[in-house]
Amino acid sequence: MALVVYVFATVLMLAAGLEQTLVSTGQDDNVVVIRRGAQTEVQSGVDRRQASIVESLPDIATDADGRRLISKEPVVLINLPKRSTGKSANVVIRGVTPAGLELRPQVQIIEGRMFRPGTSEVIAGRSIANGFRGAGLGETLRFASRDWTVVGVFDAGRTGFDSEIWGNAEQMMQAFRRMAFSTVVFRLADAEAFERAKSTLESDPRLTVEAKREIRFYAEQSEALAKFISILGTALSAIFSIGAIVGAMITMFAAVASRVGEIGTLRALGFRRGAVLLAFLLESLLLSLAGGVVGLVAASFMQTVDISTTNFRPSPSSRSSSS
Repeated sequence: MALVVYVFATVLMLAAGLEQTLVSTGQDDNVVVIRRGAQTEVQSGVDRRQASIVESLPDIATDADGRRLISKEPVVLINLPKRSTGKSANVVIRGVTPAGLELRPQVQIIEGRMFRPGTSEVIAGRSIANGFRGAGLGETLRFASRDWTVVGVFDAGRTGFDSEIWGNAEQMMQAFRRMAFSTVVFRLADAEAFERAKSTLESDPRLTVEAKREIRFYAEQSEALAKFISILGTALSAIFSIGAIVGAMITMFAAVASRVGEIGTLRALGFRRGAVLLAFLLESLLLSLAGGVVGLVAASFMQTVDISTTNFRPSPSSRSSSS
């Protein structure tokens, strides 16, 4: 019984942790623009001409200096070896602009400094810095035929950005020889104007893009895997439950068989059959309750475990804490 509860609770925690990580990655007033039909940023492509048209949208917010809060970003997947095992796993490289930082207020530099535009400097998310070789502060990474120095480590509040490496957008475009951005992200001047902005962009014959609220975009990224984990976990729990039921039946049959004398004594004292049966049922329920508590206690320790889900889809990686 403890094993059944442990497995089921752990699976639910993993699915909830994945959803929480990706959903909390977005901002409700931010809009993500990707190529129409693309499911992820990595699959998307928005050329410079289309990005400029998006930038001219009147609904985009501005900062205190009057600059539009829009970031045109390339997103690329590379392989890096893990510190623990040396095995390679996918890591997201994102090219950002100064406006890109303002669009993500949850991102804070906790070690080092911000990269300088026009240089081969990058900053790494906390999860990447801790989990991958060469991604720590002061270390050097090699990708796109160039050496990159990690000059800072940032914390993104346990969101998907914690599992990314950021560098200057134009430098990333040149290094990866990209002619188009992966995505364009901007903040709405009025969060309620999303439908109007979406209609303007998607009805423009010069554009082949679709717009989504950032929070909805990242929520969609987690739906498929979360559903798969839930279905798989439920199936395993159902199989284990059958074993637990059979085990409980055998245990209780043995308990009854070994207490024939006690049962006879109770009957001789005047206890009815129903009362004796109820006593055994209450005993089995208490044992099941104890097993359930043990399973939940064991599952609670899984809150301290980070499970990498970087390889489940061709899109940005995330590390979902099973909490």
